[in-house]
Amino acid sequence: MDVEGEVPAAAAAAIANGLGGGEEASLAPFSAEQLDVEAYAAQYSGRTRLARLVFIADRCGVEAMQLEALRMAYDEIKRGEDVQLHRDVALKINGRLGPRYGLDQAWVDTVSRRAEQRKEKLENELNGYRTNLIKESIRMGYNDIGDFFYAHGQLSDAFKSYIRTRDYCTTSKHIVQMCMNVILVSIELGQFAHVSNYVSKAEQTPDSLDPIIVAKLRAAAGLANLETKKYKLAARKFVETGIELGNNYSEVIAPQDVAVYGALCALASFDRSDLKSKVIDNINFRNFLELVPEVRELVNDFYASRYGSCLGHLEKLKPNLLLDIHLHEHVETLYTDIRHKAIIQYTLPFISVDLNTMATAFKTSVSMLEKELAALITENKIQARIDSHNKILYARHADQRNTTFQRVLQTGNEFERDVKSMLLRANLLKHEYSQRTSGSRKM
Repeated sequence: MDVEGEVPAAAAAAIANGLGGGEEASLAPFSAEQLDVEAYAAQYSGRTRLARLVFIADRCGVEAMQLEALRMAYDEIKRGEDVQLHRDVALKINGRLGPRYGLDQAWVDTVSRRAEQRKEKLENELNGYRTNLIKESIRMGYNDIGDFFYAHGQLSDAFKSYIRTRDYCTTSKHIVQMCMNVILVSIELGQFAHVSNYVSKAEQTPDSLDPIIVAKLRAAAGLANLETKKYKLAARKFVETGIELGNNYSEVIAPQDVAVYGALCALASFDRSDLKSKVIDNINFRNFLELVPEVRELVNDFYASRYGSCLGHLEKLKPNLLLDIHLHEHVETLYTDIRHKAIIQYTLPFISVDLNTMATAFKTSVSMLEKELAALITENKIQARIDSHNKILYARHADQRNTTFQRVLQTGNEFERDVKSMLLRANLLKHEYSQRTSGSRKM
């Protein structure tokens, strides 16, 4: 490969390996075949399963997939006690699934009546505990009320109840339980500042934590950093998540999510050495990547400079990632960062690159590629200039001759200064010129 001249077309194509996904590429419409809703939902449990199903129904734009998600959500809700969510989903279905999937007012009334009785009982028990000043019973009473509110979708009330247990925690185990409950509710409320705070509180408990708890805390911290767009910190937390996580945190995140979130954040923010050491050679994280072969391959392709294959995998994953409740609003940013890193690394080995060849490799137009390159040059991410007339990118390498001359000149000036200083000192000694401590001088 001629690194001193323009990039040969075949060489450029080989490097890019059919690189796709330019800014002009439009996202294909979602199709029911792209996401197996039932298999996807099976990875989760509790309220996050419902939230993800409803989110898919709202976002997918394909009626068959939408109705499948709503049907599953409806059936799941009927096994719980959240009457407001039942009303919302029944309204979204709007009779499209037949009379069986309409608003079940009898069920709503029964659950509501039972909930009022249960709530009154729990509050009476808690008042009794508080009267008797039994700390452990009070803590458990607040936990029970928090669980009640959580099951009925009253998340703010659940959050307050779980927080109140803090004053009655007497062991590290109690503190960790309180933190995990607050983290769970905070994630669903979207209050990720609380997630970060209570992850830190749990990690600061004096007793050593169970490996499963540690893995859960890492995953929660990763989510909090992802949601606040701290992608490098998010990547670090996800790649540090222990394989002990397994399916033990399905009420929040699946192990497949750890692989996807961690890999995309790492590709967008890690340099090559970190990508190698913390992702590719990380035996622990490799276990997560094995669950999502497409993500494992795109990471390996990126590191091996097979950018075309890498971004091709990304484009195939994109429709499903846009249906992810946590990742959807970060997809474009992460994809742009990954693409820019690919462009930067593509241009590094060469003195000049033909923009027509590069545009073909990136499956975009020359004008769009010029805009991308101009933005990267402006941001000082690529040291180059664009010959817009001849459609060539020229690398700006340092002028070695001028740099060497300046270094020699500086060395000469320093040498001259040192010689003059030595001559002055020698003359002073020769003429026995010195300053005594008394301040008198002798010539």
